[in-house]
Amino acid sequence: MQIEPFSLSRLPRIEFGSGAVARLPTLAAAFGSRMLLVTGAGSVKHSTCWPQLIKGFRQAGLNWAQLIVPGEPSPDLIDDAVRTYRAENPDVVVGIGGGSALDAAKAIAGLLKPGNSVRDHLEGVGPELPYRGPATPFIAVPTTAGTGSECTKNAVLSVHGHDGFKKSFRDEQLVAAHALVDPDLLATCPPAIVAANGMDAFTQLLESYVSSRAAAFTDSLAWGGMKAARDGLLELHANAGNADARGKMAYAAMVSGITLAQVGLGSVHGLAAPLGAFFPIPHGVACGTLVATATRVNIEALRARAPTHPALEKYALAGRLLSRNSSLDRNAAHTALVDTLIAWTQTLGLPTLAHYGVSPDDIPRIVAHSRGSSIKTNPVMLDDAEIAAIVADRL
Repeated sequence: MQIEPFSLSRLPRIEFGSGAVARLPTLAAAFGSRMLLVTGAGSVKHSTCWPQLIKGFRQAGLNWAQLIVPGEPSPDLIDDAVRTYRAENPDVVVGIGGGSALDAAKAIAGLLKPGNSVRDHLEGVGPELPYRGPATPFIAVPTTAGTGSECTKNAVLSVHGHDGFKKSFRDEQLVAAHALVDPDLLATCPPAIVAANGMDAFTQLLESYVSSRAAAFTDSLAWGGMKAARDGLLELHANAGNADARGKMAYAAMVSGITLAQVGLGSVHGLAAPLGAFFPIPHGVACGTLVATATRVNIEALRARAPTHPALEKYALAGRLLSRNSSLDRNAAHTALVDTLIAWTQTLGLPTLAHYGVSPDDIPRIVAHSRGSSIKTNPVMLDDAEIAAIVADRL
């Protein structure tokens, strides 16, 4: 097999495994004594590790302020936090929580020293000025298995409503210095969060696996991540006490962040951006409810317009993996892939788009705003009718 040239962007130092979070106080204190702690609304405080973390922070001589991020972060939240905490000159920013908390912490860490508005750097919003830095050191501790934000260089920020958007602040200087991925932190995730985040992680793995920029390095990671998700997602959804399933999904989410950061995503994430901006649809739900249909539409478009495209064989390999049937021919494997994703969507109870108020009249506006950075690496260029069909099928 010929290995094609590829480039690898910066990654954090990763500490993975049960109990990894216990290393946080020591790692944070290595940067200094002043810490900004950014958390979600409550997941970490409900974990058994929280009292020990607080004790560890004190023993390590850390002084900290805490910012709670209750939902998807907005540019205004980031700018307000920078104004509030910049004078305290934190030595390190620690993000503990789901993707929203980590994205907020990442963006704040990037702007505490420069002090300007995050809108200056958002893709497709404002002047899109180059980010010069420097960033404050950032440590990421995920408590959900979904976005893989602990391993990416982008912070996704949202403004909701009719004129809303979901855009990224993106630069390699924003990558975490350390990512502490502790599967034990998933033990308090409710089933609905497991379902949405897990399908987001799997979608990221599949989309990066067939990305137009896919490389041997990311393919190997995506393959292992998809296998881990196959074996862990439904089990973790049924029982968050399953330590083996927690480990598999923590790993799947982490490597999905690595692969998407290196080679990009596809049509599902292209659509998830306007859907999440215009409607109150959680990002993981949008991805999970769309991925089966989007995969089918991609396969049909590739068969019609690029029948020798390598993504068709990759989709077949993924179908054999998920169905656990290596003897399927290509067409049967494609069918098995889509059918398995449909079955997962149903088992996990992911709602349709209509549940969040999306109607047929909204489809043109959604399609018009779907062609951001994510869809540019879809394995085939979909036309407006094909993108509209994906949305219509999930109403």
